[in-house]
Amino acid sequence: MKLLNASQIREWDQYTIQDEPISSIDLMERAARACRDWIRRQFPTHSFDIFCCTGNNGGDGLAIARLLMLMRIPVKVFIVNAAGKASRDFTTNLERLKAIPGANIIELTSGTFPPPPDPSAIIIDALLGTGINRPIEGFTGEIVSFINAQSNKVIAIDMPSGLQSDTYSGTTPIIQANHTLTFQIFKLGLLMPCNAGHFGQVHVLDIGLAPAYLTTVESKYELTEKTLFASFYKTRENYAHKGNFGHALIIAGSYGKMGAAVLSTKACLRSGAGLVTAHVPGKGVNIIQTSAPEAMCQTDPDGEMITTIQYPLKSYSAIGIGPGTGTHPSTQKLLQHIFNSYSQPLVLDADALNILSENKPWLNLLPENSIITPHPKEFSRLFGEQSNDFERIETALEQASHLKIIIILKGHRTFIATPAGKGYFNTTGNAGMATGGSGDVLTGLITGLLAQGYTAAEAAIMGVYLHGLAGDKAAAVYGMEAMIAGDLVKKLRFPAFE
Repeated sequence: MKLLNASQIREWDQYTIQDEPISSIDLMERAARACRDWIRRQFPTHSFDIFCCTGNNGGDGLAIARLLMLMRIPVKVFIVNAAGKASRDFTTNLERLKAIPGANIIELTSGTFPPPPDPSAIIIDALLGTGINRPIEGFTGEIVSFINAQSNKVIAIDMPSGLQSDTYSGTTPIIQANHTLTFQIFKLGLLMPCNAGHFGQVHVLDIGLAPAYLTTVESKYELTEKTLFASFYKTRENYAHKGNFGHALIIAGSYGKMGAAVLSTKACLRSGAGLVTAHVPGKGVNIIQTSAPEAMCQTDPDGEMITTIQYPLKSYSAIGIGPGTGTHPSTQKLLQHIFNSYSQPLVLDADALNILSENKPWLNLLPENSIITPHPKEFSRLFGEQSNDFERIETALEQASHLKIIIILKGHRTFIATPAGKGYFNTTGNAGMATGGSGDVLTGLITGLLAQGYTAAEAAIMGVYLHGLAGDKAAAVYGMEAMIAGDLVKKLRFPAFE
């Protein structure tokens, strides 16, 4: 699914109005009904205080208020800056609301604040939507601060007021919502960790915008969903053999960190690679052969760390390196040797990234279409500090294009930056995956997909998606607190879209 900016979303509304055809007020009514239905399912016994400004987001709020009132649900409507310029659809919905007997509508102007809401009431924020492109100021900002000071649950309509959909919003007044009911698709701002305190749980409501519009526009951002995974996935021929699915090499482990080698190797085996070899320190051979008997093993001359490879690398379809290797100078020298002697894409994680951050010129030695998998701190060590998440993803796209590599910026909504300048936000996974070894599993999984002949971008997108899906399955069994990285390996399944 493409991610659209605020301007494109407005165009999508207009396209639907003309294509269906449907009037703008009826499209607003459709959105309001979707919100009402969700609200009634989640909060069937509550009353509601709805705050509206005089634009179209406020019009949504008025329509929601009317639909709830018609169900005999207690609603108070507060119109902020009522004397300001009003949109046509806001005015129409205000007239409809006033026509309901007993409608409780209160106009708020500068310096007048409502009494504190009933403790059980739900506040609905319909002040400002996706159209905002500057910080909230004046009395509207004071109302936002008033709402945030209450202990009531808050539902934001489309976007929390003050939160910009396409750029960083800074620290100005922004609604702190428990739930955000956004229309049709995610907005970029609802995927950024720096905004998480404002949008709460995001619920995408289908309001029937014309799907044909998406074929008319381009977007540099996309969500990874089942349909995208299915478009990449290759089914196996009945007469295939292990030689058809590549030979992956995992270079991992050091004394005290053989668990990383085990996890990445086992994930690589689960990926579907035809053959998997693990290169580990000499003393780690028994560990890897016992825990992953399906894998072959190459032992390093050094018993406790990775220092030397004495066999040709060209026979391997893909190489993953870094989990648990440490950053000893001998390991660093080996990594540089691999850069200079292997021309196929590499997968680099963990200590391989730490070594790169200490030797930044080596980034230019990475084979084209290599895949690196930093978390935010590793990313900053590699590419410098960024002041917010919007800057971070832009930097990732710039560096992916410049270095001709794939950058997987790990997080709740893991971001995949490709050399073509397009970025993908992952939709699977949960906070239970924030545990030691989870990244090692991802490294092995992506290496195995790469070995099978998937392109680097496909391997990255599929690997992240499958990794998160395994995390969701593990959380369903063990709970987010109890799950461990080994559970991800156990829950890996193909094909993910069945």
